[in-house]
Amino acid sequence: MSSASSARSAGALSSALVRRVFSGRLHRLLAVASGAVSLPAMASGGEANLVLPNLGDAGLATFLGGMTGSTLLGWGLLICVLGLVFGAIIYNQVKNLPVHRSMAEVSELIYETCKTYMITQGKFLLLLEAFIAIIIIGYFGFVAQNPQGGAGLPAGEVLLILAFSLVGIAGSFGVAWFGIRINTFANSRTAFASLQGKAFPVYAIPLKSGISIGMLLISTELLIMLAILLFIDPALAGKCFIGFAIGESLGASALRIAGGIFTKIADIGSDLMKIVFKIKEDDARNPGVIADCVGDNAGDSVGPTADGFETYGVTGVALVSFIMLAVPEAATQVQLLVWIFVMRVMMIIASGASYLLNEVWAKAKYGNTSKFDFEAPLTSLVWVTSFVSLILTFVVSKALIGDLAINGVTYSSLWWQLSLIITFGTLAGAIIPEIVKVFTSTKSGHVREVVTASREGGASLNILSGLTAGNFSSFWMGVIIVGLMTGAYLVSQGQLAHVINPDPEHGKIMAAVFSFGLVAFGFLGMGPVTIAVDSYGPVTDNAQSVYELSTIEEIPGIKEEVKKDFGFDANFDIAKDLLEENDGAGNTFKATAKPVLIGTAVVGAATMVFSIIMLLTDGLNSVADVQKLSMLYPPFLLGLISGGATIFWFSGASMQAVSTGAYRAVEFIKENMKLDGVSKASTEDSKKVVAICTQYAQKGMFNIFMAVFFGTLACAFVEPFFFIGYLISLAIIGLYQAVFMANAGGAWDNAKKIVETELRAKGTDLHAAAVIGDTVGDPFKDTSSVAMNPIIKFTTLFGLLAVEMAVGLNHQGNSALQYTLAAVFLFLNLIFVYRSFYGMRIQEKATTEVTPEVSYESAK
Repeated sequence: MSSASSARSAGALSSALVRRVFSGRLHRLLAVASGAVSLPAMASGGEANLVLPNLGDAGLATFLGGMTGSTLLGWGLLICVLGLVFGAIIYNQVKNLPVHRSMAEVSELIYETCKTYMITQGKFLLLLEAFIAIIIIGYFGFVAQNPQGGAGLPAGEVLLILAFSLVGIAGSFGVAWFGIRINTFANSRTAFASLQGKAFPVYAIPLKSGISIGMLLISTELLIMLAILLFIDPALAGKCFIGFAIGESLGASALRIAGGIFTKIADIGSDLMKIVFKIKEDDARNPGVIADCVGDNAGDSVGPTADGFETYGVTGVALVSFIMLAVPEAATQVQLLVWIFVMRVMMIIASGASYLLNEVWAKAKYGNTSKFDFEAPLTSLVWVTSFVSLILTFVVSKALIGDLAINGVTYSSLWWQLSLIITFGTLAGAIIPEIVKVFTSTKSGHVREVVTASREGGASLNILSGLTAGNFSSFWMGVIIVGLMTGAYLVSQGQLAHVINPDPEHGKIMAAVFSFGLVAFGFLGMGPVTIAVDSYGPVTDNAQSVYELSTIEEIPGIKEEVKKDFGFDANFDIAKDLLEENDGAGNTFKATAKPVLIGTAVVGAATMVFSIIMLLTDGLNSVADVQKLSMLYPPFLLGLISGGATIFWFSGASMQAVSTGAYRAVEFIKENMKLDGVSKASTEDSKKVVAICTQYAQKGMFNIFMAVFFGTLACAFVEPFFFIGYLISLAIIGLYQAVFMANAGGAWDNAKKIVETELRAKGTDLHAAAVIGDTVGDPFKDTSSVAMNPIIKFTTLFGLLAVEMAVGLNHQGNSALQYTLAAVFLFLNLIFVYRSFYGMRIQEKATTEVTPEVSYESAK
């Protein structure tokens, strides 16, 4: 991983150098490794100390006939509140839908188990926050430049920044909790609705749940960011943005990693029993099924919800930081900041209106049909939202900045050029899901090839075909993203280049990077809908499980009871078919959302990295420092190599946690599976499987997160341009690795679904091959790939604080302390890298008993 940071640029460490490290001349070695150059000083105090302009100053800019920026954004707060109300109304609608008590009991058991898991994770997050707090206090309290020119901010300001990091964690955690609560209402309601034999309610309920999460998530995020912008002193607002973004990034990273490990341990443990014992899907006698249902929420609901919350926030912070660093004119800063936040408000309106419009059309077309393609209305929702967002972008941009004037010069074309740049991102949010479906949908030729290959080649050719689909998907995803970013770059070279910086050469470069950030912003242009279709998947997956776990078909007189209490005739055969087919659609749309979030992370990280470059090169004015952004500068090259290594370490470490945990889960389930004389597994056995999943999820998360934390610090402290190379490599290689793993896993998942639903080949050798392929794809698509998104953003965002701290120490004459800390951080990083592999190995025999109560000590 970051071990390259302690290597000489001439090559690998020789044994003589290693002896020198341990003989006490570590500082000298690190100085050589870093190029033996003094680090650039940041007189302004760095990106975390940016002072925002006064949005209420009418002398800087006014909008819509004389309205100040703060007044206009004040109306945005009202829209956010309405978005929260919209989400709450949908929540109550889902909660009040009819459901049979047998299904409601199962969903409540799942929720109560999820609640226990979330409380455990919340305590763990506070532990991790303690590490972040040390760095925040260390930088802002002792290194950051204060208004008097000294080092360190007043204690009250440091505590405020720290408080906003806690707000960020609370935001990620809170929306994730809301997600599992409404999803566990929706899963039982969907399962019960299927008994009517009509397809539309089976589609509409999971989507209601998803749009409620999406609207609440985006509205909450924007409400907090607008509150910082409008109510915090402009001199402190930038710092509070950084604190908030780091907090939400920490929350998303930890919840994504832990959730991804938990869900795949449970999924693999449950799925393999179908082969071992020849039992049906979600058999109630399988003690792993409850853990699997909890995992569907921990991994496919908690993780994406926290991830979406963080993605939206961090992308916004990246754009705010870039504007403040790259744009010299305060009036222009105000106009661009207000324009961006108004665009964010518009996405709430666009998504809510599009959902309501699409539902009217879908109900009219499919409301009374017994069967339809579940993917069709979901696809139309994405495209309708895309077009509504596109139209609103141009209309509102024209109204706000149609005749933007700077220093007496009017830029009458800027509004449509900026709108067009965002449109490239908005289209990406619709085009990328279509590309993903080519490789993961149940109708995909690639997925059907996986099935065909499995007929004669078994699990071996099943796995090879899935790997092929994943590789091809990465190539085409790269082509699409590069094409859209190229379009944005070309448009940016128009009036934006003149507006963003008066220096023509600098203006062109800065406009290009700003356009990349706007593309990432456009990716999120229909954020609530992206979250909605992603959240559709865990509900459909759980609904199928709730149906089986309820054993509703075995309840005496159930048909008469349903007819009497709910007024319809229950059709069990059609219900099961509908739930299985809808699960396939859920799998597809879970897969489509992942590359959107991953792509946003990478494109947004480019903007954040450039912000760091701006600081390190004095706004690109230091020729000597700009030249260090070259393959000819050894630390930069070493950083590129180290970033790529980190991606493969992370992929392996997260899968190692899944493999070891799944081994223990399978071992326990096989020993305790009872098939004769019982209709359901005991609650105690189910709790023990959940405990196993929780234990290994926490242990894996802790090792991985601490390795990332100390690795980021080590790379940032050893040399800033080494760190720039590290971040660039991390983002680019992470993009392709994540897309490859996500789509290969999606292909394997829906290949199994085709075998089970279309071919009805459960219990055959073909089914066994498909299940094995799916278990390989499980950690690919739901653990390693999806967690790269928050890891990339956390490293970039937290890294900017770390690199500013390192540069600040050097500027204060504390270079010895800087390099000593780099060595300490590197040592700690390697300890946790070691633990993530060799501390997680599968042991031949378990030596400790796992109990449902999992403490922090057991996780260590």
